[in-house]
Amino acid sequence: MSAQNDTIPTDGGESATETKTGDELNTGEAESASTSAARELPLDIVFEIIRNERRRLVLQYLEETDEETVALGELAEHIAAIENDTTEQALSAQQRKRVYVGLYQCHLPKMADSGIVEFNKNRGTISQGPNVDQLEPYLNVDTSKNDGSREAVVLGSVAVVGYALAAFGGFPGVVAGGVVIFTSLLVLALSNGSRLSQGQSE
Repeated sequence: MSAQNDTIPTDGGESATETKTGDELNTGEAESASTSAARELPLDIVFEIIRNERRRLVLQYLEETDEETVALGELAEHIAAIENDTTEQALSAQQRKRVYVGLYQCHLPKMADSGIVEFNKNRGTISQGPNVDQLEPYLNVDTSKNDGSREAVVLGSVAVVGYALAAFGGFPGVVAGGVVIFTSLLVLALSNGSRLSQGQSE
């Protein structure tokens, strides 16, 4: 194991030598990696993550890339090109910077706190986190087919809203529950009507 000697001034003006082991030298680097242990994520956290398009693009890129770890600059360029409807080569410096800063300061730390990604700020690298698979049922929605996945996402969102109304909005539980039930029935009715119409047209 390698060691490094650092000279540290003492209160008396003399110098003292402190020896750090390789493990201690790696502590700062380890702390710079923002990660979270595997755990069951509440629905409100799940929908908070996937409701933002930029965060969904992060998840899509990590899923489709062949690399286990990607660079922040590479990820930012990819997302900036999509958001600006252009190629990565045609991006301006401002377009790149805007997405880079947003990812670095806001989106990636939020995703890392939930264990969705592993984000090393010092190295500027991102990889999938231990909880990323929990988002898959809510992301793989084929809008060209009415197989129930879209309804599941909508109903899940309605349930979260109802919970928020009851817990934080000052609404009685029976009122919040009524909102959830009414909206759920409406969504299902519209979905069934859409399926019937599609079946008749085929």
